[in-house]
Amino acid sequence: MSLDALFRAVADGTLAPDDAVRAARASGSALMGFAHLDLDRPRRTGDPEVVYGAGKSADQIAALLQRLADAGQPALATRVDATKAARVCALVDNVVHDPVARTLLIPAEVSVDPIGHVAVVCAGTSDLPVAEEAAVTAEVFGSQVVRHVDIGVAGLHRLLSKLDELRQARVIVAVAGMEGALPTVMAGLVSAPIIAVPTSVGYGAHLQGLTPMLGMLTACAPGMTVVNIDNGFGAAVVAHRINRLGAP
Repeated sequence: MSLDALFRAVADGTLAPDDAVRAARASGSALMGFAHLDLDRPRRTGDPEVVYGAGKSADQIAALLQRLADAGQPALATRVDATKAARVCALVDNVVHDPVARTLLIPAEVSVDPIGHVAVVCAGTSDLPVAEEAAVTAEVFGSQVVRHVDIGVAGLHRLLSKLDELRQARVIVAVAGMEGALPTVMAGLVSAPIIAVPTSVGYGAHLQGLTPMLGMLTACAPGMTVVNIDNGFGAAVVAHRINRLGAP
């Protein structure tokens, strides 16, 4: 029961105040022994609770997703490998597995029209897992997402051919490994804020993503900010929040 419904029930005398307090506490969180789900997050922040799948068992992920779905929320788990995903899909109905994004999703029963325009751009095909994690997350949160794949600056014509479309975006998530130059180049060509995501894709001196992260942090082009290495999820949440600020 929502807080609004609880208040109304207390006001019209159909629910005792002490019972309403207990119901409010139960509706805002779910203690599950191995986890404490924050079911009140959508009310406070506008964003759903999300399950981080790495380090959790398939049975734990399945239980968490089912509890979120039972609460009427979109149930998303990130960083789920193929073996765990197969087990969860066998345990829970209506689960959608995206093997590239490494996500599991039980869509919300009530769908809403996506808002705005978030562009998710990746420099190379090897960056796709992180880019898709960002794209799927932003879509689940309610943004309209347009993907642009393999347009890194090693072939600048690929980026330039997409400029007209990129300039229509309200916010851009730019995912790149190697030396991480893509978001810096883009920041001098578009007016939208850019969220740069360094990836752990590259050769030795790339240092598992440290080189592109430092390059992005020290970029000379203004208008971009940087999240942690491989953090497509975090970039998507920020992008969605920026996007919804401009929504009607």
